[in-house]
Amino acid sequence: MNDNRSVIEEINSIYGGRERLAYVRSFGCQLNVSDGEKIKGLLSEMGFGFTEDETKADLIILNTCAVRESAEDRVFGIVGSMKKLKELKPSLIIGIAGCMTAQSHIAEKIKKSYPQVDIVLGTSAISGLPALLLDRLRGVRFGEDIAEYGDFSAAVPQIRESAFKASVPIMFGCNNFCTYCIVPYVRGRERSRRPEDIIAEVRGLAAQGYNEIMLLGQNVNSYGNDLGGEMSFPQLLREINAIEGDFIIRFMSSHPKDASDELIDAIFDCEKVAKHLHLPVQSGSDDVLRRMNRRYTAEKYLSIVDRIYERDPDFSLTTDIIVGFPDETDEDFRATLDIIKRVRYDNIYSFIYSKRSGTKAAEMPDSTSDEEKSCRMRELLEVQREISSEHYKRFIGRTMRVLADDVSKKKKGFLTGKSNEFIIVEFEGDESLIGQFVDVEITGAMNWAVTGRIVGR
Repeated sequence: MNDNRSVIEEINSIYGGRERLAYVRSFGCQLNVSDGEKIKGLLSEMGFGFTEDETKADLIILNTCAVRESAEDRVFGIVGSMKKLKELKPSLIIGIAGCMTAQSHIAEKIKKSYPQVDIVLGTSAISGLPALLLDRLRGVRFGEDIAEYGDFSAAVPQIRESAFKASVPIMFGCNNFCTYCIVPYVRGRERSRRPEDIIAEVRGLAAQGYNEIMLLGQNVNSYGNDLGGEMSFPQLLREINAIEGDFIIRFMSSHPKDASDELIDAIFDCEKVAKHLHLPVQSGSDDVLRRMNRRYTAEKYLSIVDRIYERDPDFSLTTDIIVGFPDETDEDFRATLDIIKRVRYDNIYSFIYSKRSGTKAAEMPDSTSDEEKSCRMRELLEVQREISSEHYKRFIGRTMRVLADDVSKKKKGFLTGKSNEFIIVEFEGDESLIGQFVDVEITGAMNWAVTGRIVGR
């Protein structure tokens, strides 16, 4: 922030006392949302207010996702439509940030084909936004910074979207190179934040009354591998658990190859750590896992699940699954169904494989038809619906501690929230309870949530 102070002063001087509004839109994962909050924090320091109406904006920042090519196509469509906005308001400044722009060929395409764009900003160059904006205000036609930097987050202010839930990135980048994934190419190699910086940030959030802290990383389990043994992720969990305050600790994502006994012990030992683990399996087939470069087998994955269930048979597990990976056979798919039936996840996040240019999987032969992949997806979802419908009944009669986070979209006078186990809970309650912990006695179960009534009030 100190490096930007003089730049920000000059920006404020150029704008004078004029009101200026920014429209910031983030796409994709929670790390992107966190980056968007930092972009807003910097813009606030530069005197910008915010609007949800892009036609009223003096500055537009699209914070993009590159996980799927369809996401990139969507952004290009939005950028194309903004040509008209620029014509109507020539002083409008348009910036593209995020994972898309971390790819040099995409940055070059934007520069050549979308003249309405003024600024291109990479995933780790957010702190360079003020300098790029100042250059544009001075008359520089196009500004670009897509270099890979270290941990910038501690120096960047942040405007959080929630007053009671906060995301805290603990590391950036990924070293895994799963063959279907573009992330290591757009977010770079793993860089862990200093533990003292993370702990100080969480301590500050707890002091402000935040009730949920979500620790983020592409693979949080490998946190600290680049710190010379100074601190592992389970150790970090224990340090954060010791911080004074009433809050719940969540984290994602967690790679099975690094899900150690030390991590499992920390989850059960720390009272503030949620009793839930999102453990992406992706496939139940060892052959598919090998071609995905996941570096574990189905047997290894199930051994982790067994260790967890030995401690608590009702522990909540969720997962990611890719259906129709190149040349997935029916036998491969049946192995995935076997995993689902064996583990009995509370929820799954499933996707039909989508080819992603720039990844190794995009070059693999694929003889499985789109129709077959769709049929498999429908079967998988039906199996999981049956499991969830039955599995959620185990909560009936129990009292769950729930963080109320929104009004129900389906029932007037009802709220929704997440339990310690990351289960959606729907219950009758006043909006004044949003942001608070409540105890809810569970009276019913569906295939996506449980329902109940508040007790003790």
